[in-house]
Amino acid sequence: MAYDDSDRGGPAAVPRLAGDQPDGSPIAVKILVAGGFGVGKTTLVGSLTEIQPLRTEENLSDAGTFIDEITGVEGKQTTTVAMDFGRIAIHSGLWVYLFGMPGQQRFWFMWDDLSSGTLGAVVLADTRRLADCFPAIDYFERRDTPFVVALNCFDGRGYPDLGEVRRALDIEANIPIVRCDAREGKSCRDVLVVLVEHAIDELTACSGAPS
Repeated sequence: MAYDDSDRGGPAAVPRLAGDQPDGSPIAVKILVAGGFGVGKTTLVGSLTEIQPLRTEENLSDAGTFIDEITGVEGKQTTTVAMDFGRIAIHSGLWVYLFGMPGQQRFWFMWDDLSSGTLGAVVLADTRRLADCFPAIDYFERRDTPFVVALNCFDGRGYPDLGEVRRALDIEANIPIVRCDAREGKSCRDVLVVLVEHAIDELTACSGAPS
């Protein structure tokens, strides 16, 4: 099932970067995958990566039940305690290194280190728990980091109008909102394409702005 529709006119073409390496070697960029606990970040990285993914998952403990908010994901048994890591080639000239950020508040202290040098971020959201993605959205807005919001279509469920989601999230009209299925590589790849295109647009606009 494809979820490559968005509120910006459908799927984007694969972007090409202007600064291709003169020796023909690929450009490497860093992209973050953020969002609330149990929203599907580890699954998305695993669906995309062309190498063996690095995962730092640990079993949820009894002690953690007093700290972690598991409403809506009661069946989840593990949690990412540092990051997920993977790599994908968007095309022959562009390699993307994926870093999944931990979603639980007690691990937010790692966000600054993981965010260093990033091109942009995917904020993965579950409309059953939309408020869980607010901290990631606020974080990237404060840092002026380009990001897109990807609604993870769990079990093929329908979703509200994307305009309604935008109003609920209170984000600017230029920030893309797309639908995806974190279990499907093509669907996730389409999200990356939209993000890279958006980041290029943002960087181009900034470089053209008067100093």
